[in-house]
Amino acid sequence: MKKFFIIFFATIFLSFLVSNHLMAQCSICAKSVQQMGTKPAEGFNSGIIYLMMIPYAAIGIIGYRWWKGNR
Repeated sequence: MKKFFIIFFATIFLSFLVSNHLMAQCSICAKSVQQMGTKPAEGFNSGIIYLMMIPYAAIGIIGYRWWKGNR
């Protein structure tokens, strides 16, 4: 269990490090963000990446508890 949490949090931490290089925007959002400047665009990208990770983390936790309960 301890090993699982270490791997889980390491994965989340690494995904935040990589998120600066990702462009998680649709074409409509990209045009509006380009008009705002670079600083808001970076925050917008980070917010989208963060919101995309939440469902995967929730499904992972539910799946782990289900697997642990059936074991």
